[in-house]
Amino acid sequence: MRYNNAMSHIEISQSNFLHNLNQIVLKTQSVEKVALVLKDNAYGHGLDIIARLAHTAGVKEAVVRNLAEARRISHLFDRILVLNDRPSTTPSERFSFAVNDLAALRSMPKGTPVELKIDTGMHRHGIRPEHIEEALETIAARSLKLIGVMSHYRGADEMGSDFFWQRKNFDRCCENIEKLGISGWRRHSCNSAALFRLERFDEDIARVGIAAYGCLRLPQPFDRPDLKPVMRLFADRLSSRRVTPSMGIGYGGEGRVSTATTVSTYDIGYGDGWLRGDARNPYRLPDGRAMIGRVSMDMFSLEGDDERVSLFDDAAEAARQFGTIAYDILVKLSPEIPRVLV
Repeated sequence: MRYNNAMSHIEISQSNFLHNLNQIVLKTQSVEKVALVLKDNAYGHGLDIIARLAHTAGVKEAVVRNLAEARRISHLFDRILVLNDRPSTTPSERFSFAVNDLAALRSMPKGTPVELKIDTGMHRHGIRPEHIEEALETIAARSLKLIGVMSHYRGADEMGSDFFWQRKNFDRCCENIEKLGISGWRRHSCNSAALFRLERFDEDIARVGIAAYGCLRLPQPFDRPDLKPVMRLFADRLSSRRVTPSMGIGYGGEGRVSTATTVSTYDIGYGDGWLRGDARNPYRLPDGRAMIGRVSMDMFSLEGDDERVSLFDDAAEAARQFGTIAYDILVKLSPEIPRVLV
């Protein structure tokens, strides 16, 4: 079966996504406390597909990278948090903007809904705790709307006490804001790992990304949720030929077989966002077969003559082979590869 006359394609599992969302809601205790992270094409899964699935499941909040993403899905959510963009004019009331430093705060148009990001220990960006009062004064002076106070953890998915240290810093900052008599804002600091690290979730929303897509990996001692990968990547056969051990296959002739056999070429390569890897330590598909030789821009070779093969059914396992993380596999896949909901 071919999809829209396409060859290579990505399957998105509706049942696995809804299963993962259920695991998340069991932790937050309400679907209304889930802010689904849809940035970067929904972690490569397809912004429109995942946004519609989330909306149907009752998710009312989304998190995106920029205004372009926010506008594409604005009809599906009650509120959308924009992480890395700023409006040129007063935006929709349903959009709020993360503010990472005082200069950005001063450049926001009057009336903009903002969410103050505090640097509680990641030291990547965010308002320093000693500058919070100045930030709040700027918000008042520029007639901005303080919607929320937020932070981000540098190691919630790692062993150690960093997570709890940062969480205490965040709690302290929120208490100080309350002491200044400022109310009506929401608090949120939990990403996927932080949500499942907590014994009891007690914030207003959780910004959940990688867990919803089934690729959250936590160390063995942690209480790990039952999650299922949402994405599978498939390639279709372009051609087949008989080769012998004396024949070098692909660029540099690096590909070799041990006996006379059939080798086929498939329509995925690094031009589609697949990692090139190292032909001397070849990537193995879920069925155990190793890619032969170097990955090309638009294709790779494999022993056999299957019409279609699965490159991965779990991006976290693919990432393990490449020595990287699931995000790196997912977000690099070209948006031109058709995403098919199954």
